[in-house]
Amino acid sequence: MSHDQPAYGLWLLVVLNSAIFIMFAYSFFKPATARDWRTFGAFSAFIVALFVEMYGFPLTIYLLSGWLQTKYPGLDILSHDSGHLWSTLLGEKGDPHFGVLHIASYIFLAFGFILLSSSWNVLYHAQRRHALATVGPYAVIRHPQYVAFVLILLGFLLQWPTLLTLLMFPILLVMYARLAVNEEAEMRAQFGDAFERYAQRTPRFFPRLGQRPTAS
Repeated sequence: MSHDQPAYGLWLLVVLNSAIFIMFAYSFFKPATARDWRTFGAFSAFIVALFVEMYGFPLTIYLLSGWLQTKYPGLDILSHDSGHLWSTLLGEKGDPHFGVLHIASYIFLAFGFILLSSSWNVLYHAQRRHALATVGPYAVIRHPQYVAFVLILLGFLLQWPTLLTLLMFPILLVMYARLAVNEEAEMRAQFGDAFERYAQRTPRFFPRLGQRPTAS
């Protein structure tokens, strides 16, 4: 994007994009407890921080401007393309939207949203039956919803890395891991041996290669 077109200061886009992704995530996550709201709030803060730098004010570019101009003479740091830092750091030429990492980011985002949607569909029907969710994605891993959120975050980091979101990412990983452990304690108390059998055959976050999904 050239200087003839404003690269930043597009606060309406910040608001619209943040609202779309936060409301979409809310429609699947549906936080109920204080713990849920803290976790969802952290995810929302990540999304807002991302789009503020993508369309509002490029804080990361500003902080790194001296180093970037020294390392990459002639780089137009105020252009929108320069915000795709991975492309700049890897020395990629041409439109960064067609770079390998940018395409990979779309794959992560698409798979994350598909997994989030399919997971919520299974969980919704299981909750209505007061039963364990053990089919679909839940037959492969115990917490596909949180894995989906992580894939979405990774997709955004591949597309538009910022200092703030890179710092927030490990914090969110810890929060999701703790939330998963706490939820398992509740499921263990509610379903007893049925949950224990499910947990023994189903990994928490990473699927076992070569294992056929099973459910009861």
